[in-house]
Amino acid sequence: MQARNAIQVMMREHQQLTTVISGMNHFIHLREAGMATPGLMVFRAMLYYIREYPEKVHHPKEDRYLFARLRERTHDLDEVIAALVSEHAQGDARLRNIEDALVRYELEGPPAIAALRVMVDEYASFYQHHRSVEEEVILPAAMKYLTASDWSELDEVFGANRDPFDGEKLEDDFDRLFDMFVATLPEANR
Repeated sequence: MQARNAIQVMMREHQQLTTVISGMNHFIHLREAGMATPGLMVFRAMLYYIREYPEKVHHPKEDRYLFARLRERTHDLDEVIAALVSEHAQGDARLRNIEDALVRYELEGPPAIAALRVMVDEYASFYQHHRSVEEEVILPAAMKYLTASDWSELDEVFGANRDPFDGEKLEDDFDRLFDMFVATLPEANR
């Protein structure tokens, strides 16, 4: 694919989300095995990152701009796009379920960790499938069907300040939060 700013941003954000989800998965598997982990605040911060950045910023931009432009240019992807939009909504519901399972774990202790692990594992699989459809189907189709004008808009939208609360400090906070997650992962998971 030709290097487009919007594609570079989307791919970087996909990779960051994959890293955070991998961190969640690793964290829960260590907890379940009785091994040392950072406090649950780190896991909660990972959930917060996903809710505030990919769920409130990245996915809505895909829906509103990338998918909308593709729908204007071709109907060949209508079913795929409808499924991805539905998955964006499902992702939010899955996060709420993970948060609920985390609260149960905090209240009940070790007996509740297996249910939390299952939800995190399922979320990781769900997201991996979602990401691969976007990267292997949607982005190549976008390169084929979108116009220079479409790309100009997408480059501007995805290249703009992606701070969901409209302030540069929070963007820095998200970067520091992401760096903290990466620091908790072993080298093999990066």
